[in-house]
Amino acid sequence: MDQERNFWVVGGDLRQRALARLLREDGHTVHVAALEGEGLAAEPLGPGLALAHCVILPLPVTRQGELLHTPLSREEVTLPQLLDWLEPGQVLCGGLVSAQAEEAAQARGLRLLDYYAREECMVANAVPTAEGAVQVAMEELPFTLHSARVLVLGFGRVGKLTAHRMGALGAKVTVCAQGYADLAWAAAYGHETMWLEKLAWELGGYDLIVNTIPAQVLDRRRLGWVNPGAFLLDLASAPGGVDQAAAKARGLRVLQAPGLPGRTAPVTAAAAIRDAVYHILWELEV
Repeated sequence: MDQERNFWVVGGDLRQRALARLLREDGHTVHVAALEGEGLAAEPLGPGLALAHCVILPLPVTRQGELLHTPLSREEVTLPQLLDWLEPGQVLCGGLVSAQAEEAAQARGLRLLDYYAREECMVANAVPTAEGAVQVAMEELPFTLHSARVLVLGFGRVGKLTAHRMGALGAKVTVCAQGYADLAWAAAYGHETMWLEKLAWELGGYDLIVNTIPAQVLDRRRLGWVNPGAFLLDLASAPGGVDQAAAKARGLRVLQAPGLPGRTAPVTAAAAIRDAVYHILWELEV
């Protein structure tokens, strides 16, 4: 940024830990709370928060209602505990901001914006998600991705990049989506295509099924057609796209991995968050 800013990074996972380091490398004053490890000295919440140009919250901001997402801290912090230290008009940025969190901020006159809702952040995060999907698949499959029969459900940002990365390794990729435009683009990229609403017995023909659709598309009925030896990788945000109880009853291997960027490429994911926060502050002229 063009001048030094005062940031507080509160809570979060490896992405926020890396984010704090990146902000300091850019010359900003950075405080961290409810975020420990790798040389970070966590500070208690207090009056210093009122001096922040921006308070950066986790992705997702909360879990179990008002509890902040703080997996790297022994401390539990509620969102109201944090917000009560801030002054009206201050800016907060968080990822996957819930309606409850937004209402709590508005009630205090605070400006809470969602960095993960920005297109540039979502696209940047799709890259490590797709690469992480390749990594997980290579670890879990007993054979190479080359020549593997792969079904990708959904052709949004993550679906596009995942299909591309796996196809580049020689996998035989089929894209299953419900939009005419999505199917046309998938075909243009050289993938086989399938209409989602008609997906049924064809599920038995795949070694790897990657879901990117945030809705239960692999329900009990469809799971009955899945190849018993297949591996199911669910990249969709909670609650995911697989009926977990039905999959377990059938003995299917399922891995829910909605936060791959934070595990496989936290620095890349942190840079995406940093850039999105900078863009927000530039637009707000903060």
